[in-house]
Amino acid sequence: MHIIYHCVGGSHSSVVATAIHLNRLPIDQKPSMSDILNISYFDKMTIRDRGKIIYRGTDEKGNKIYNMSRQFVPQLVIPLIEDTWNMLGGNPEELLMVSTMSSVNFLMRLGGFTSRRMNWVSFGRPIVASGVLQTYFNIVKIVEETKKRL
Repeated sequence: MHIIYHCVGGSHSSVVATAIHLNRLPIDQKPSMSDILNISYFDKMTIRDRGKIIYRGTDEKGNKIYNMSRQFVPQLVIPLIEDTWNMLGGNPEELLMVSTMSSVNFLMRLGGFTSRRMNWVSFGRPIVASGVLQTYFNIVKIVEETKKRL
């Protein structure tokens, strides 16, 4: 199975979801701010990374885990990926697209905008990480629901 967690920027909620899915962050307790900031690919996506499906690892069941920045056009990007998968002979049952947008809060939007769009990383990164900590268990819920589908 190939699981692609996606969000607008691909730097925060989908990244945290992949880290949780791959057991790099706990599922039963809130991590520290340092744990979030030390995810090697947290808040690191660039303009060149938009639309790329980035492999993050293989889970304990052998599923390939990815994340992606799909910007503000999920209605175009998601069907494109699914149709391409099907055209190339992929089994539709082996591709799972998972949006993490329902977990995104105001602090994540503000911090993500200032860090990624304005390039004020030292200002925005701690704000987005604080937002992640506020919504952490919402992201855990998305991952748990995803794992139940496998």
